[in-house]
Amino acid sequence: MSKTVTPYKDSELGKKEQVAQMFDTISGNYDGLNRVISFGIDVKWRKKVVQLVAETHPKTILDIATGTGDLAILMATTKADKIIGLDISEGMLAVGRNKIAQKNLSDKIEMILADSENMPYPDNTFDAITVAFGVRNFETLEKGLAEILRVLKPNGIFVILETSIPEKFPYKQGYTFYSKNILPLIGRLFSKDNSAYNYLSESAALFPYGTALNNILLKIGFIDVKAMPQTFGVATIYSASKN
Repeated sequence: MSKTVTPYKDSELGKKEQVAQMFDTISGNYDGLNRVISFGIDVKWRKKVVQLVAETHPKTILDIATGTGDLAILMATTKADKIIGLDISEGMLAVGRNKIAQKNLSDKIEMILADSENMPYPDNTFDAITVAFGVRNFETLEKGLAEILRVLKPNGIFVILETSIPEKFPYKQGYTFYSKNILPLIGRLFSKDNSAYNYLSESAALFPYGTALNNILLKIGFIDVKAMPQTFGVATIYSASKN
């Protein structure tokens, strides 16, 4: 990213602390807003991520920036023995723990408050690691990706789901208008944190995607890196592995 985008322009906190504060603030209505903002298509994208992971038959899965646990919960269908959802926002984790308990998955899914750029796990711990709409919130992208590489087992799978910008007309123009005008408006109407959805829009616009993110993953040391654009390119699924 050419510049560091933060949720609160006048805050003296670092990006990491600001992101945690932002998600704590919007955690109560985050799920509902997410469905509205993406027209529900994000559920379809997450299911594709689960399919990629399930094909590798993992025993242990780590879902980073898990938020309220949507992807971690879907991962229960992979038959993995243990799924950990990790996030820096206790507010989001609390919502997720309630959802997990309601689905009787508390014995399989554990929600952990931790920093994705400094994780409390040994090298080569997880068979599969996922991040859905979270890598652009890393304070230092390359540090976060290097930490993921560290805790991923050799031959394990790493899958990212992240927003991207459509390349073709008229999808590019439509996406730009929606993200700059409609998304922040929805955020202002339904969220008590006006800055949050401005940040989500701005950070998505500046985040490297496609070949640019592929190249960063390769530079960090990942192998078998692939980018798979979704829904005209408004999101992209990336898969990678480790020697």
